[in-house]
Amino acid sequence: MNEVIGLVIIGIGVAFNLLGCIGLVRLPDVYNRLQASTKCVTLGTWSILLGTFLICGFTAIGMKAILCGVLIAFASPTAAHALARGAHKAGIKLWERSVCDKYEEDGK
Repeated sequence: MNEVIGLVIIGIGVAFNLLGCIGLVRLPDVYNRLQASTKCVTLGTWSILLGTFLICGFTAIGMKAILCGVLIAFASPTAAHALARGAHKAGIKLWERSVCDKYEEDGK
């Protein structure tokens, strides 16, 4: 039973990763692409690691999967924020139909 649930959760994670990759190709600017990669790929990778934990249980592989998930939960949003801030400071413009620029508002 745990194997079936784990495989379903892994399938959901693969779908989220696929959507994140499509977002990297289809979205118009670096900021939208960062949003797609951070949200979708983080959730997708977390789901894959959770499914691995459910299949393997409290073995070395399962515990490593949980540890990797915790590290990704901290590292991915931090890296995306640093990349977005660096891109903004480097002068990379937003998409012309973007509604607001919070970094610009904070700078004033």
